[in-house]
Amino acid sequence: MTTAYAAIVRENLKKLYTRNLGERADAMAARRQENCLELKAFGAACRIAPEGIHLDGAAEEGPRGIIISLYALHAVSVAPVLEPFKSFKEIPNSAPYAGAFANRTEQALVPAVGRLTETREKILARLEGTAAPDSVSGDLAFVVRPLPKISLCYVCYLADEEFPAGVTCLYSQNAHLFLPTDALADVGEYTTKTILDLCSAG
Repeated sequence: MTTAYAAIVRENLKKLYTRNLGERADAMAARRQENCLELKAFGAACRIAPEGIHLDGAAEEGPRGIIISLYALHAVSVAPVLEPFKSFKEIPNSAPYAGAFANRTEQALVPAVGRLTETREKILARLEGTAAPDSVSGDLAFVVRPLPKISLCYVCYLADEEFPAGVTCLYSQNAHLFLPTDALADVGEYTTKTILDLCSAG
């Protein structure tokens, strides 16, 4: 049975394969292999083909598949710009999605803040991450790249006697050029889910 998510992915792929795959590969910073596009997405090897999207060899017909298919359609052929990072609310037309973003991307990670130090290297290795630039504060901060042209900077604060733990997630400067705003919010949510999975794995 085809789910609503799967139907959207297939419709997006149908649109993608009416376009110039070489141009799309360049815009996405992906590799073209005959009729397929290959890239790293959410820490997994991603293969886009006319019949579907696969992550690490498994069919992806859920929300991640929609995000990746939208990235394939919307990315533009300009270089990604990392800094200065911007908050989600600074992205155009983000207000309708701000509450969900705060809950699913930032607050969802707060319970795991204490474990991030010990899993940080694993997170960076999986999500093509780096240390945060010196301009970013916080008790722990790092940059990850869920999609080739979109980076997120997580700024984490450990709990102390006065304040509870906290997390802020920032976007690379021109991330809005590569995805619609609602899909950018979803990128944050599913990157956080990936980080939480890595923390749970120990």
